Amino acid sequence: MEALMLADEPEFARVMECVFGIQHHECRAYLVLHDVPGSTVAELAEDLARDRSTVNRALSTLLEKGLIERQRRLLDPGGYVYQYSAVPLPEAKARMHEAIDEWAETVHGKIDEFGESE
Repeated sequence: MEALMLADEPEFARVMECVFGIQHHECRAYLVLHDVPGSTVAELAEDLARDRSTVNRALSTLLEKGLIERQRRLLDPGGYVYQYSAVPLPEAKARMHEAIDEWAETVHGKIDEFGESE
C-alpha cells in the first residue's frame, strides 16, 4: 500500500491489486478476460502462460471478489465447460471506488479515535 501511495502515477493494474488484495497474475487474468470474454480455463492458461491449477485459483479469487462471472456451456458430445468473463470495467471501477471509500472511512475513524482513551 505504501509503495502505491508514494507513486506519482500508479498503474491501473497496481491500484486494482492493492484495492482488492489480489495478486498480479489474478489482475492479469481479469484484464485478459476483459479483452477476451467467454474464455475457458484452458484458453486463459494459455494466454497467461500459467498452469491450469494456478488459473483455477485465480478465477476462484476473482469470482469471490465479484470481478468476473462464470457461465456453463453445454458441449455437443455431452458434458459442459465453464466460460469466464470480466464484469464490465465501469462496474469494476465502481467497486474499486466503493472499497476505497470504505477504507478511507475506517481510517478517518481511527484517526478521530486516536488519543481519546488517554
